[in-house]
Amino acid sequence: MTAEFSWALALAFAAATGGGVFLAMGPAIAWLKRRAVWDIPNARSSHSEKTPRGGGIVVSTAVILASAIWFTLCPDEAAALVLVGAAALALISWIDDRRPGGLPAWFRLGAQALAVFAVLAFLPEEQRIAEAWLPLWLERLLCFLAWLWFTNLFNFMDGINGIAGLETVSIGIGTAVVQFLAGPAPLAGLALILAGGGLGFLPWNWNRSKVFLGDVGSVPLGFLLGWLLLGLSMTGQWAIALILLMFYWMDATVTLIRRLWRGEKVWQAHRSHFYQQGTDKLGSHVAVTWRIAALNVLLIGLAAVAASGWPQDVLGVLTAAIAAALLCRHFAMTAKRVE
Repeated sequence: MTAEFSWALALAFAAATGGGVFLAMGPAIAWLKRRAVWDIPNARSSHSEKTPRGGGIVVSTAVILASAIWFTLCPDEAAALVLVGAAALALISWIDDRRPGGLPAWFRLGAQALAVFAVLAFLPEEQRIAEAWLPLWLERLLCFLAWLWFTNLFNFMDGINGIAGLETVSIGIGTAVVQFLAGPAPLAGLALILAGGGLGFLPWNWNRSKVFLGDVGSVPLGFLLGWLLLGLSMTGQWAIALILLMFYWMDATVTLIRRLWRGEKVWQAHRSHFYQQGTDKLGSHVAVTWRIAALNVLLIGLAAVAASGWPQDVLGVLTAAIAAALLCRHFAMTAKRVE
């Protein structure tokens, strides 16, 4: 990215993205209803009423277009391929949202893997995280698995009102704060655009949700946020990346391990995430989302402290892990206590 980075311009892009999403969502909801694109509640749903699904088509379009203009003004070598990958995943996910029964899991995962692989294969060899510890091929493999997993876990965690929009805003703002403190700010433009898109969507998906993101929103957003976190890691801010995504990572990863241990089909829908347990027993999506919001504020603070380097970065990761584990335990214990 060029040296002419402007915080004012980045904030303007974020505001334009958020405002565009907010204003376009109303007509988009009406269009989704006319097209009968509904999310029908079932035994594994966290909702009791059918709701339009696919509002993410507005969020993804706004974020990708704004990012394309941003990276035209502030060039980034890999940005074009990242945005093409996000657009391709949005299209495939939209087809998945519209098709009864959805697309085969192997096809969706394969498309995500191809998008991740294409970007990593394009990166120059000097863009590394652990050059002194790992050979290039092993580091790229680990990055591939981590990015692919994050794209999927972001989709898995989009199960209650507000949670995906909140996480997008939190990671975006957290990244921008760290870039502001540490400088320079090559990732702040994309981070603020993502935060703006999430913020524009939240009013339509809070409390009594009027629309869901659908895979057309959650998959491309997870892909772009994964790139953002990978970019942080490749600029020496690996601790920041771990801290900002700590609750999502811990809930989804621990849940996956537990399901694998029980021999469940992990690609099928379920209701065993910690946040889902909390929602069932607290009786409110908002009660759970506000708790996650409070944790994310703490995580952003820890990320800001960790930006100063050793030993604050390691202490920040440990503190974030403990805080996220305590919230997961709170949701699980709330369920047991009410029962």
